[in-house]
Amino acid sequence: MRKLWFAGMLAAGALTMYAQNDPPSRVARLNFLEGSVSLQAAGQEDWTAAAPNYPLTIGDHLWADDNAHAELHIGSTAIRLSQHTALAFLNLDDRMTQVRLSAGTINVTIRQLNDDESYEIDTPNSAVLLLRPGAYRIDADPDQQVTTVTVRGGDAEVTAAGAALPVHAQQSASITGADQPNTQVNPAGPPDDFDHWWMDRDNGFARRPPPRYVSPNMAGYEDLDQNGYWRDVPGYGPVWFPNTVAAGWAPYHNGHWVWVDPWGWTWVDDAPWGFAPFHYGRWAFVAGVWGWVPGPIYARPVYAPAMVAWVGGPGFGASLAFGVGGGVAWFALGPREPFIPAYQVSAVYVNRVNMVEVTHINVVNVTNITYVNRTVPGAVVAVSRADFAAARPVARVAVVVPPRELASATVTTSQFPVSRQQAMAARAAAPRVAVAHPPQNVLRAPVVTKTPPPRATAALARPVASYRPPIANRPAAAPAPAPASKPPAEKPKSEQKPKGKERAKEKEKEK
Repeated sequence: MRKLWFAGMLAAGALTMYAQNDPPSRVARLNFLEGSVSLQAAGQEDWTAAAPNYPLTIGDHLWADDNAHAELHIGSTAIRLSQHTALAFLNLDDRMTQVRLSAGTINVTIRQLNDDESYEIDTPNSAVLLLRPGAYRIDADPDQQVTTVTVRGGDAEVTAAGAALPVHAQQSASITGADQPNTQVNPAGPPDDFDHWWMDRDNGFARRPPPRYVSPNMAGYEDLDQNGYWRDVPGYGPVWFPNTVAAGWAPYHNGHWVWVDPWGWTWVDDAPWGFAPFHYGRWAFVAGVWGWVPGPIYARPVYAPAMVAWVGGPGFGASLAFGVGGGVAWFALGPREPFIPAYQVSAVYVNRVNMVEVTHINVVNVTNITYVNRTVPGAVVAVSRADFAAARPVARVAVVVPPRELASATVTTSQFPVSRQQAMAARAAAPRVAVAHPPQNVLRAPVVTKTPPPRATAALARPVASYRPPIANRPAAAPAPAPASKPPAEKPKSEQKPKGKERAKEKEKEK
């Protein structure tokens, strides 16, 4: 226990020194898709079919089409999309999750909220802050300029036209209009089909036991117990073994590579459990089978695009008939082997991303590493550069690498085998496949933000007017029933005209 506490203290201390240009330590994992769900990656014009286990980050857009649903996780927080929903990330770093909801309906379930964390959902006419752990539903209709915020549990604050409105548990707030919006708060209505769907998902998640060997903030941990088993292995500690893989399987074989800024080449695995074991920890070959070694537990595990070492060097793959451009090869890093990123990072980041494996790394002198998985039969995977850059499924195009090719090859984690320019060229040359995407008015509609987003996504947002203190939260009164048919009501005496003698007296007074 003392070691786990010390690791947590190191992580907390490192967080305060985290360099500004380092990539964030967390992403959103796209973990469930139903129906037609499309993705527009940051900086790209084309929409493609979304794939499970894709890591979402700042600038990524999602669209759930007719009768579609999607679910993504940020640590222990779940965000779920209903049909006809357009969502994008304005910001996603270690502390802030800022989502652009330009149309449609989402549910957000927050199970844990640290003091330094914030969740903001921005719609075309209001910014919604989620203040407590709980379950929230946000509906955005850009055509009618209506946002509805329903709080099943927790507390929210809605800011529109500079005024803030609190919304408490079991309440629903409606914001209508943009420049001078009208706000109403009523008791939350009964659940509909979308509510029942996410409630079922939430209940299934709640029934699972809490993680024993990893942090609840590790993306993808919730799929491990259903798809494998844990065993304590001397020298490694708790090790997870998948029980749904074929004979001869090895890590980083079934999936494909994509370029995701700011990390670069990123592994997207095909297995439903294929997120946590490929972005955290290490792999070990134990008694003839592969097992995942997560390492010690600490509160904020740091996401990495892939825990692999690249194999190459002059003349590598000459006998493997890769064709023009040569080949690319890799294998999974083993326990206690350092991961030195090929993307730009600080020394603090290097030690944070290796915290679970190596207490401290001298980033200037990382040499003479004996990579234990390099010689494991079947561990090294190789494909042509063309197949690699085009994100083709590795299992379909991989070739066997003879031991003689590996003997003279160089191994590194700090240099990518294919440049970003080659990746972009391959993406541009790929045939375009038509997929559903949001209407243009939804794509172009700016949203109201309370927190200024980063420069990369600022064009998608507009700030609220000058802030004013929260206004009172009084549920709107129920509409009065229509009055029964009756004679017109008499006017008050002060408004009635005088009659007879009274009129004469009035005239005398006037004289």
